[in-house]
Amino acid sequence: MTHYDLHCHSTASDGSLSPNALINRALEKGVDVLALTDHDGTEGLAEASTAAAGTTLKLINGVEISVSWHTKTIHIVGLNVDPANQELQQGLSALRQYRQHRAEEIAKRLDKAGIAGALEGASKHASATMLGRVHFAKFLVETGHARDMNDVFKRFLVRTKPGYVPGQWASLEDAVRWITASGGQAVIAHPARYKMTATKLRALITDFKAAGGVGFEVASGRQHPEEVKVMARIANQHELYASCGSDFHSPDKQWSELGQITDLPSESTPIWQLWQ
Repeated sequence: MTHYDLHCHSTASDGSLSPNALINRALEKGVDVLALTDHDGTEGLAEASTAAAGTTLKLINGVEISVSWHTKTIHIVGLNVDPANQELQQGLSALRQYRQHRAEEIAKRLDKAGIAGALEGASKHASATMLGRVHFAKFLVETGHARDMNDVFKRFLVRTKPGYVPGQWASLEDAVRWITASGGQAVIAHPARYKMTATKLRALITDFKAAGGVGFEVASGRQHPEEVKVMARIANQHELYASCGSDFHSPDKQWSELGQITDLPSESTPIWQLWQ
């Protein structure tokens, strides 16, 4: 049985392992097909491809795009994208420019709250192409302003707190268009995590399909099997292909270890059927 993990992150975005180390860990964990889906960038794919060459692991070129939809932030995974596609890269470049602007604004707000040097401190933890909230969180823990990462997000980086800056990401239509223009398949990432009402989730899926989206991440990490069954039913109702991914970021997060994913229900239509 082929073991798929179609959602994970490296140091090219907010993961803790380099693309090379990520490939090695995936092999150790028995993954056969891995998609590297860093946030709003594809810079890690070249190193990952080199690391996977000559091994038993098949690497899928991926990306995870941040989307603003009806005041909510949604993530759309792109699988089998062409990193050389100009339309995709232009879109991702605009998002990274916004990320930099947002980071500068977060630093300004933290400075007003009496926390100096946040931009420089967070940058030490970031890659050359992506500076995000997790990097500010690491700085705040490192400097003793918070106990741990969870404490940071509760006290500094959520709505009404000192370092909160609302995201203004890509539109759903743009994100799906960039993915499909590059030859990839668009997937709604970890839908259960958005805590939407059934009506709202149907509206998201309707807009997603109208834009050309085809997949639904039915299983995300060690989700409870009953929740996975619910997600599978929703995917089937809307004729979406089922995807699965650990959403791996770091080895110390045991609930999202590479390859540790609840199995897709037998009634699901796996997205990899499109590739065979």
